[in-house]
Amino acid sequence: MPIDGRSALRLILLPLSIMAALTIGVGLLITKVLETTTIGANDQGVNEELADGRTTFWSDVTDVLSKLSDTPVIVIATAVLVVVFRLVFKRWNESLFLVVAVWSQSIIFLLSTVLAKRDRPEVERLDPAPPTSSFPSGHTSAAVAFYCGVALVLTLHTHRYKILNVLWWLVGLGIPLGIAYSRMYRGMHHLSDVAWGFLLGLVCVAVAAKALLSTRHTTREGVRTTRTAWPP
Repeated sequence: MPIDGRSALRLILLPLSIMAALTIGVGLLITKVLETTTIGANDQGVNEELADGRTTFWSDVTDVLSKLSDTPVIVIATAVLVVVFRLVFKRWNESLFLVVAVWSQSIIFLLSTVLAKRDRPEVERLDPAPPTSSFPSGHTSAAVAFYCGVALVLTLHTHRYKILNVLWWLVGLGIPLGIAYSRMYRGMHHLSDVAWGFLLGLVCVAVAAKALLSTRHTTREGVRTTRTAWPP
């Protein structure tokens, strides 16, 4: 399926610009208004409860899970799969989809951390604090964009096999959920940080899929339709 570059760009830029504005707006709302309210206290309370219940076993498990979404891991894995998808599927759709999903969440995340600076939770942190602020969780949004993005691509190409599709999404959703929990457990993010990070990743996947994994055409009656870009 050829890619309509101009149409794809339009379908990507507008919704992601809106998502970026919403993310920055929510971040400012939290830091400027809600941080000192009961909502902010409850957010902090989740981290305190997790910190109080830490064990050596779960500290080790969350360390491994958290590393699955470290920047070098996501960058290298994305680069490798871009090449693999191009060679296997004989087209650029899946490769470009994954790049857009992963990098769009990264850009929005970085903009938000600059404009809506939020302190890390006030508990002992098990990882070195990166220079970016706490909202939203970049580890979570990157995990959703990458792992759910890969799950979606695999599902499109194995849609006739329900067992495989369930497996792809158990992994695709399970790893990001595990990473979100790990970032809270390790004192690196609040619940609201990982919740919005999860939403950000999902939106970026949906926008990229709409632009690059579907094809628009006009019927004989002049009606424009959209269908999923199932494999040939």
